[in-house]
Amino acid sequence: MTIIDAHSHLWLKQDTWVDGKRILTLQNGRSIFMDEEVQMIPPFMIDGRNTAEVFLSNMNYAQVGGAVVVQEIIDGCQNKYLKEVQDTYSDRFFCMGMAQTKEEAQAVHDAGMNGIAVPGHRLSAPLHNMMPMFKYMEEQGMILSMCLGTDESQISEMREIIQECPNLKVAIGHFGMVTTPAFESQVKLALAGKNVTVEAGGITWLYNSEFYPYPSAVRSIRQAADWVGMDRLMWGSDYPRTITAITYKMSYDFVLKSNELTEEEKEMFLGKNAVQFYGFKNLPDLPYIKNMSE
Repeated sequence: MTIIDAHSHLWLKQDTWVDGKRILTLQNGRSIFMDEEVQMIPPFMIDGRNTAEVFLSNMNYAQVGGAVVVQEIIDGCQNKYLKEVQDTYSDRFFCMGMAQTKEEAQAVHDAGMNGIAVPGHRLSAPLHNMMPMFKYMEEQGMILSMCLGTDESQISEMREIIQECPNLKVAIGHFGMVTTPAFESQVKLALAGKNVTVEAGGITWLYNSEFYPYPSAVRSIRQAADWVGMDRLMWGSDYPRTITAITYKMSYDFVLKSNELTEEEKEMFLGKNAVQFYGFKNLPDLPYIKNMSE
């Protein structure tokens, strides 16, 4: 089975401010996050560098062929590093730049990245202020990754963007904030246009209190498929933050082991849809390597 991670993150160092609060890489996988010390990534990543090479090692072990790398304001702009990653590992990664204007999107496109990640849930300005950028992306065949807030306030704006840019590929992130009141409205944005899909990045984080094997998460995937069709849904891990609680492989094998989805649905959700949506090619053959403890 081809497996694609449709929502992950990479950075060399976190060093930024958000809403006047500090975010800064420390040691042993910890960071200052919104002025509080947290375990941002696994403790064995002692230098705080969340690199492509470490991620590839996790991907190879878990037999994940490719990954989409999105960006978040809380990590600071990683455009320079992600350009290097895209150039070096073009067969394994689809890296998205960070931009909020047409001019910034042009710079991302000129750098060789074919997508823009917009953390809309962290923006105070209306989303339609970025319409010139979205129009440019549509013209250039770029892909938009959009995360939205936990209420209904951005739904109508996002629907307008989808309708104004019918040929723009849009991936709604964080599985529509599945554990919040916005879930149904966000997922059903996939019905607003022919090029809209929903990716499940962070679904294990949102169901963290339930924990593995996340039966409610599987039921939510089933519900979303009933609303918009399994062909509009994709798996995502939200690596590396989610693997402070579970292993990388656990972030998808709860889907593989579920009896609530057919084998065809699992193949679509875990990889087939993402291959088609993002255009992955030349993915490696990753045979299973047994654990020494088996």
